[in-house]
Amino acid sequence: MSERSLRQYESGEVEPRSASIEKLSRALDSPVEFFYGADLEMIGRNAASFRAASKLPKYRQRSALAAGALAMHFASYLAEHFDLPEVGIPDLSGTPPKLAAEAVRGSWGLGAGVAPNLIHLLESRGILCFALAQDCRELDAFSFWRLGRPFVMLNTLKSGERGRWDAAHELGHLVLHRQVEVNGKEHEAEADAFAQSFLLPPGAIAASGLLHPSLTQVLEHKAAWQVSAIAFTRCLHDHGFLSSWHYRNLVIELSKRGYRSGEPGGIQRETSQLLDRALRALRVDGIGVKEVASELDLSPSDLYEMVFGLATLIPVPSNPN
Repeated sequence: MSERSLRQYESGEVEPRSASIEKLSRALDSPVEFFYGADLEMIGRNAASFRAASKLPKYRQRSALAAGALAMHFASYLAEHFDLPEVGIPDLSGTPPKLAAEAVRGSWGLGAGVAPNLIHLLESRGILCFALAQDCRELDAFSFWRLGRPFVMLNTLKSGERGRWDAAHELGHLVLHRQVEVNGKEHEAEADAFAQSFLLPPGAIAASGLLHPSLTQVLEHKAAWQVSAIAFTRCLHDHGFLSSWHYRNLVIELSKRGYRSGEPGGIQRETSQLLDRALRALRVDGIGVKEVASELDLSPSDLYEMVFGLATLIPVPSNPN
């Protein structure tokens, strides 16, 4: 099938024949019904914030936004069958990230200790979490609002520690940037600062008494706080517990040991309670993944990708990078 034909079909210039639809169905592993279904609500490019967007090919950005559109489609189905948690996220637009993180922790009763399962926490506050398509592995995560409901799209191929950071980063966007139409580099920096203070409360880190720690101490404490070694080391440097020279040496040593690209011996990825319970409840009623996908005019593989690494019916990667 020529590229010109595909463009004409997508633009609406030409109505594809049924034989062409069948070819597309086979090639894209999508049911024929998908091409005749109601139009999906698409996410505008400005609705999502992509880190290092300048390095991300446009087609990858479009693929990620399409994954978000399918997630909204599935979310509508879930809302029809279940009472979803009410949205309970404060709007702290204009608040310094550190203070915003302290305020959220305080209002949610988290104290100054290790944050609980981040996906469970977000879901309990009405945030719907889904997995990005596996061909979007260059992306970390992104979030957006639709009809008063927040969504977070996560890369479930990353380590458990990095997954927690991504979830906290996106929570920062949802808390700090609800009124922002276009996210820029300064907003990414604010979301990162929020994530750091949310996962590593400054007061608790100061109370730990770490001053110019050894590599062994860094690895012990990063494991206790369930964050990546690089993120914990950066936090110590940002708060003045590491000199720039000491910080660089630790990062070099961590990189040699594989902590730049992964998290050796790290924690297991966090999974979703909401998706697991919903899919199990449907299964009890005789509605499996194939039936749900059929009702949504999707293929089962589309549905699997949305819950990959989040629902236990899809195995979590054993050694995510």
